Amino acid sequence: HILKTIILGQMLSLFICGTAVTSQYLAEQYQVNTPMFQSFINYSLLLLVYTTMLALRTGSDSLWQILKQRWWKYIFLGLADVEANYMIVKAYQYTTLTSVQLLDCFGIPVLMALSWFILRARYRLIHFLAVAICLLGVGTMVGADILAGRQDSEGSDVVIGDVLVLLGASLYAISNVSEEYIVKNLSRVEFLGMVGLFGTVISGLQLAIVEHREIMRIQWNWKIALLFTVFALCMFGLYSFMPVVIKVTSATSVNLGILTADLYSLFFGLFIFFYKFSGLYILSFVIIMVGFILYCSTPTRTAEPTALPQPSSTGLDNAALKLDENDSESPAVTVQFTRGETVVVSTD
Repeated sequence: HILKTIILGQMLSLFICGTAVTSQYLAEQYQVNTPMFQSFINYSLLLLVYTTMLALRTGSDSLWQILKQRWWKYIFLGLADVEANYMIVKAYQYTTLTSVQLLDCFGIPVLMALSWFILRARYRLIHFLAVAICLLGVGTMVGADILAGRQDSEGSDVVIGDVLVLLGASLYAISNVSEEYIVKNLSRVEFLGMVGLFGTVISGLQLAIVEHREIMRIQWNWKIALLFTVFALCMFGLYSFMPVVIKVTSATSVNLGILTADLYSLFFGLFIFFYKFSGLYILSFVIIMVGFILYCSTPTRTAEPTALPQPSSTGLDNAALKLDENDSESPAVTVQFTRGETVVVSTD
């Protein structure tokens, strides 16, 4: 089970790596910074595939019934998901890569707290130790970035960027906890279909407001189109595959596993962007994986709901039940000892 969890988590990391590398290549080589447009393409694909699947259903789990019962909840979920994606990407324009990597981990304790109260997850000491080890691995990775000089690109306002990262990480935690609840209690298709529907509407409106000028400035060619296509496919694969992984593990476990995504991006960056290599990157990968394996080695437990108090009044049904209990009780046993030490057992 641990090996399966590791493999699934690293597949998600590779999808995230694909989105990061293509976005960075678009920004550095072609000066294309359109995070909302890229998210809009992904939500549109989810709408095309999964919302269509819901529309073809009939009965209580059809698209109409879901919208009639839970439409307002999915509006908030779609808003949290869209803004989380936008804030994290937008933060790179204001703060440093180091700050984003460090502060993005703020989502993990928020996720654990939400899981405790909403999903009733209960952690053991080993889980908190494992999270601490994973965060130590992230710190090692940030140290390697500093030594390699990758933190030099200061943004225009570090405070704004840091706040955006914290808000984005918190919104990601809300989205992930909601995803775990929906996937484990309702269905994967419902989650993806509703996120695709409301995500497309929300990102489309925001796109028209904040990014229409950037889109008009894009000098389209086949390379830019290919990068957008690869980004969209990686993001679509991430969204489609993450509910499968969450269903067999948990949202917290998934978020610990994908901490290695930055390292995969670095390895690609060594050849594409000519990053400097440091042995600390290997060390940080090992530390993160040790923490991840340690977390997965002991399953969390779910707290049982508080039992309802039994009614104190005895109506006719309770009286009849009491009579049945008396009839089914075991007969009383009497043990007598005689002078010849013979044991006589009799029942009343």
